[in-house]
Amino acid sequence: MRSPSPCSVLLAAACLVATLGVGAQAATQASARTLTFSYRSHSGALRTAYVVLPSWYGSRRHPPIPLVISPHGRGVSGRYNLRFWGNLPARGPFVLISPDGQGRRLPFYSWGYRGQIDDLERMPALARTALPWLTFDPARVYAIGDSMGGQEVLLLLARRHLQLAGVAAFDPVTSMAARYRKWPVTPGEERLRARARVEFGGTPVEAPGAYADRSPAAKLPAIARSGVPLQIWWSHRDSVITDQEQETGAFSARVRAVAPTAPMQEIVGFWEHAHEMHPGTQLPAALACFGLLSPNGIHVPAYARGVDGTVRQAPPERGLAAVPFSRRFCGRA
Repeated sequence: MRSPSPCSVLLAAACLVATLGVGAQAATQASARTLTFSYRSHSGALRTAYVVLPSWYGSRRHPPIPLVISPHGRGVSGRYNLRFWGNLPARGPFVLISPDGQGRRLPFYSWGYRGQIDDLERMPALARTALPWLTFDPARVYAIGDSMGGQEVLLLLARRHLQLAGVAAFDPVTSMAARYRKWPVTPGEERLRARARVEFGGTPVEAPGAYADRSPAAKLPAIARSGVPLQIWWSHRDSVITDQEQETGAFSARVRAVAPTAPMQEIVGFWEHAHEMHPGTQLPAALACFGLLSPNGIHVPAYARGVDGTVRQAPPERGLAAVPFSRRFCGRA
């Protein structure tokens, strides 16, 4: 399905803010509230999903607003994932759903298991069942995540079953076999091999299909040709995914090679793992690219655009001042 142009998305967001009578300053100071609902995961286990809404939004006042699905990172819960979002749903406004998730065997180490991706596809329907008054715009459903969450939003995009208006993957895992090889030489990651063998049913040699099935790199053609606006954020100084250039950078280059006109933007910088998906860093810019936040008052690190459109941020030691956000930052995404 053809995606709306960036201008039409921004116009729709601006009209929504105007309709609700929320000015830029009021939106910045807006408050959010969190609701929960329980759902049966693919395994039958009862899990919890966290729903963050503007404080004014509820059973008596519920105009259609965008929906963001955000799977959490490795080893943490859906509730923990909320700290990366703050009050941004109120500033939008939009609805955020952050589910606890469930892997094949492990609850917080789903690592892109197909049953977990099934559950992510079901989140809009599950939320409507749990909160019948919830009204979101079906043409404006987004998936945004970091690390394992970034891996899972890419796998969700590869399915192409759920209509998505945009996907943003921060510091994503793109190859599970590569991660397995790197864990023993990555400080703090040494014990993850044992967990992976439980979750995947063996090593990459013993269960190659299981590792490939959970790797966005193995599903790259479907991702590249989806036509969905895509942001890929990765860092040269990630101490968790230490080979981002060889993994995520190569992944982005292959997307461009497979689909040169794909609506993708690659943002490359020098942050620590997961640092940029946060209200005080660059998550507002990612949301503004999708028209989920007003661009007013948003700044990004100084950057240059490569010949392929990639945003390459300046190293922080250069001491360059942040620059105001503009649509140029978003590229085709």
